[in-house]
Amino acid sequence: MRALLPVVAVALLASCAREAALPEPVRPVVLSKVAIGAAQDVAVFAGEVKPRHEADLAFRIAGKLVERSVDVGTAVRRGQALARLDPADVALQAQAQGAAVAAARTDEAYARAELQRYEDLYKQKFVSASALDQKRNAMNAAAARLEQALATLAVTRNQAGYATLVAPADGVVTALNVEAGQVVAAGQVVMKLAETGEREVVIAVPEHRLAEVKSARQLVVALWADPQKRYPARLREVSPSVDTATRTFAVRVAVPGADAALGWGMTANVAVIGPGDARAALVPLASIYHGTDGKPAVWVFDHGSGKVSLRAVELGAFREDGAVVTRGLADGEWIVAAGANKLVEGQVVRPYEGAGLVAQGRPAPSPR
Repeated sequence: MRALLPVVAVALLASCAREAALPEPVRPVVLSKVAIGAAQDVAVFAGEVKPRHEADLAFRIAGKLVERSVDVGTAVRRGQALARLDPADVALQAQAQGAAVAAARTDEAYARAELQRYEDLYKQKFVSASALDQKRNAMNAAAARLEQALATLAVTRNQAGYATLVAPADGVVTALNVEAGQVVAAGQVVMKLAETGEREVVIAVPEHRLAEVKSARQLVVALWADPQKRYPARLREVSPSVDTATRTFAVRVAVPGADAALGWGMTANVAVIGPGDARAALVPLASIYHGTDGKPAVWVFDHGSGKVSLRAVELGAFREDGAVVTRGLADGEWIVAAGANKLVEGQVVRPYEGAGLVAQGRPAPSPR
């Protein structure tokens, strides 16, 4: 038994030596390609899709609503009847005024005939000039009353037409405030009509970021329901006054190329893209490494040797989508995007080839 102990000890020592000689495995890292000039200043504001033109529709006269031919969401054409008031009263008013016009026309014809007779009598010296002037004045007054009656008849006929509410343009009914049988006043809003065509996104911009929106190089709209689809946009209107409650300005962003997917009332993001720094690059936040001196640096990957080296950089702003590096990197270089805190100078690594993490143009893994 004692003779076997030296043999077992030698075997254990040999096993430990073999384990110590095993090479350290090559660590996989996620790489990111440096793109100089891609660090655009991007600010995102949430807003609501609204029509370019939305009108409050109302009757010009008061009356009882007897018919409503549309509902919320109904698409209408220009000139289409939307609602109708009881036309009995306005029709009677037009009829009465028509009778007043007939009476005024009769009075005017009589006064004209009287004037003609008195002119003949005046020529024969049977009446005085004063009597002739009286008949001429009577004829002029009758003619004026006829003209007044005709104008009043035109007004009453227009009011009879106002009993029917028609669509001023093509659009969609977005709100209804009345029902059949309700008595409405003149000018009372009965429904809202949003014109089809150009759509906009209304956003609220804080005071200190208003200049950023006005000087934006590009505006892009994306729906929350479909964030992959982008719509080019342009700044159309900035409210001249600030909201007293939120201290923000209402900004309307027009979307000229809007389609049916950009529905009214939907929530959308407006990306405000600024000029950015032409010499800066946007890198992942996890790629920033702080050494013992506290200065920022990144690990640069060398494709030829497969090694990483630490390089000091100058940082700009930290954003939600990454960190802005103003100096220290060259266009086209590859840096470690994740796992920076686990590396050492000169360490051999290999690009991680997980699904969806190998970008086009990423260098192939270096041989071990």
